[in-house]
Amino acid sequence: MPAWSRLCLGFLVLLTTTSMSSAEDWPGWRGPRGDGSSLDEQPPLKWNGSTGENVAWKTPIPGVGHASPIVWQDRVFVTSCLEDNDARVLIALDRDTGKVLWQQTVLAAPLEKRHKLNSRASGTPVTDGRMVYVSFLEPDFASDNERTPGDLVVAAYNFAGERQWLVRPGRFASTHGFCSSPVLFEDFVIVNGDHDGDSYVVALDKATGDARWKFDRKHKTRSYVTPIIREIDGRTQLLMSGSKCVVSLDPRTGKEHWEIDGPTEQFVASMVYNGKYAFLTAGFPDKHVLAIKPDGRGNVTDTHIAWRANRNCSYVPSPVICGDYFLVASDEGITSCYVADTGERLWFERMAPHYSASLVSTAGGLVYLLADDGVTKIVRPGKEYDRVAENELGESCYASPAISDGQMFIRSDRHLYAIGQRH
Repeated sequence: MPAWSRLCLGFLVLLTTTSMSSAEDWPGWRGPRGDGSSLDEQPPLKWNGSTGENVAWKTPIPGVGHASPIVWQDRVFVTSCLEDNDARVLIALDRDTGKVLWQQTVLAAPLEKRHKLNSRASGTPVTDGRMVYVSFLEPDFASDNERTPGDLVVAAYNFAGERQWLVRPGRFASTHGFCSSPVLFEDFVIVNGDHDGDSYVVALDKATGDARWKFDRKHKTRSYVTPIIREIDGRTQLLMSGSKCVVSLDPRTGKEHWEIDGPTEQFVASMVYNGKYAFLTAGFPDKHVLAIKPDGRGNVTDTHIAWRANRNCSYVPSPVICGDYFLVASDEGITSCYVADTGERLWFERMAPHYSASLVSTAGGLVYLLADDGVTKIVRPGKEYDRVAENELGESCYASPAISDGQMFIRSDRHLYAIGQRH
């Protein structure tokens, strides 16, 4: 092949790859990499939910739920709890119009006790483009004032809304209710079962729901962390905090690579990784941000913490990496920007009354922060605080947003919004 032909072919491949990357789906909790990052360089910068400015569509979502929307090509999926009839449902919508295509009841069961900032449909579903996997708690009885035991339920549906399997891989009981988002790895569906009892992480067969491995959690303490999976140090590592520790597991077998004690009791926020360190933030009862060297063996508590901070840490909202920067938004509304490699805090700013949603970042170097009051602030991380835009939805928001192909999808307490136009 002549040199000019090879150059043209290479350029076409680059263009195709770039186009495909920027048009990526948002298939599960915190997107395609599980860390809130989007390859989209031009998601929406301006919108207003009350006036309809830059709103492609908004669709009423029945019931109550804090699960994030997920996006696969022309479909959007979200879960909810219809408290009037005790139903936990999976809903599919047309991505271009917002029309509800189908709604299926995954289970009907009594309503469990929950924290006031939690819901009974907080686990974000996940899809591989063929099936959608969901998780809920099936309580033994209804309760508003005591810890409610029950079964963890995981189910698989095809894109036509037909259930393929439903399993109960373990028990679950927590005074704060349930929130566990399944993640996919190879032919596994992996679910965190941390709770106030015999806690576990379990891997199910994607095709059948059969348990392939189960890792017992020794501290038996409730946490709500969704793991991330990365190739690090020549090993495939499932990274997660929770249950009084931080662990790296082999997602193929459930065997432990390394462990760090603590640094606190309970965790909600997912970890992130920048190619050098794994980062966590935790806020109950002690507040911590840790940067961890993920190349250890065994217990590495005393040797593998690269840096630590204890101010304005997050308990619920998951942090984000954006270029050289690590950003954390505390539940109380204070955002901090760190140099990821050193832990130097460049700035901190009170940006909202309260945060529940996790942060998202874009390939264009922007970070989106959605507050409980429905106001999204967009910042450009750097040495100084740089607010690029501020947008009001006009409704309360507790679910983390999704970004796909130039659009942002935001779930409020009443509607699902599609912001901007599809590229």
